[in-house]
Amino acid sequence: MIKIGNIQLPDFPLLLAPMEDVSDPPFRAVCKDNGAHLMYTEFISSEGLIRDAIKSKKKLDIFDYEKPVGVQIFGGDEDSLALAAKIVDATNPDILDINYGCPVKKVAMRGAGAGVLKDLPLMIRLTDAVVKSTTLPVTVKTRLGWDEDTKNIEEVAERLQDVGIQALAIHGRTRVQMYKGSANWELIAKVKENPRIRIPVFGNGDIDSPQKAVEYKNKYGVDGIMIGRAAIGYPWIFNEISHYVKTGEILPAPTVEERVAVCKKHLIKSFEWKGPVVGINEMRRHYTNYLKGLPNIKEYRGKLVTLKEVDEILEVLDDIVIHYSGYEFEKTPIELINYHEKCPV
Repeated sequence: MIKIGNIQLPDFPLLLAPMEDVSDPPFRAVCKDNGAHLMYTEFISSEGLIRDAIKSKKKLDIFDYEKPVGVQIFGGDEDSLALAAKIVDATNPDILDINYGCPVKKVAMRGAGAGVLKDLPLMIRLTDAVVKSTTLPVTVKTRLGWDEDTKNIEEVAERLQDVGIQALAIHGRTRVQMYKGSANWELIAKVKENPRIRIPVFGNGDIDSPQKAVEYKNKYGVDGIMIGRAAIGYPWIFNEISHYVKTGEILPAPTVEERVAVCKKHLIKSFEWKGPVVGINEMRRHYTNYLKGLPNIKEYRGKLVTLKEVDEILEVLDDIVIHYSGYEFEKTPIELINYHEKCPV
């Protein structure tokens, strides 16, 4: 078993990455249904929590069926992060995570997220402040470094462990890379192999199939894998990986009926949690991914992104099931979408 504080996870756990404008409660619900072992909220601004900003406070919503679940915060000021940690404490999540990995310009250029990678002493002070301000186990998600010349993740891991974090997730790119090129898991492996490192180390980046997940598990020795972009519109990735780890068998692709059923649940929960206008509007970004692979889907997709009533959208989804009944999806690696490029922070 893998442990983070008192939280017990299975061997080789699969984590849902914190993704802004994606990893909200409706999305987390369908990922939990489909095998995610630990999930994180969207990242939450420490300054927003302190100001009692509505959007930031809303992101603190977590539900019993999601557990274990972690809340992720970001910021560049020690006092603000420490106070935000106390606010998070009151919502009773299982874990508090600090984001040192978000590469989005509006975050990184303000000295938060991946921007902290340029100042290791600041990163340690921020982390220390959070650890001392919460009773929750503290984890960190970060990148290899700011750029090719500052890949200091091995030192970062040791120093973060020394101030008390209890798990580390590493995305195998620098901030400058954003999501270009290939993730470098060799450096993630070096962190895991370091005899000083006692905490769980989770790898993140470019996992798009069960085969690759198991290949990287065996090759790089990580304690688990964090899945981000591959789960967007395809939450089945978690169960598919777990099944392949246990049996070596590839599960068949989800049928159109299964895809629409999950899409419907996602839509209804979005409607319930965000309200009729925002819930329907923000769900529109997901239809393309749920229905990817269906031929001549453009007309149906056009209806889904323009209709304004849940019942009408559900009728279109039912029509899709009837029209494509029996269609067999090709089993291919998942296309990893660079959703950050259009991410409004």
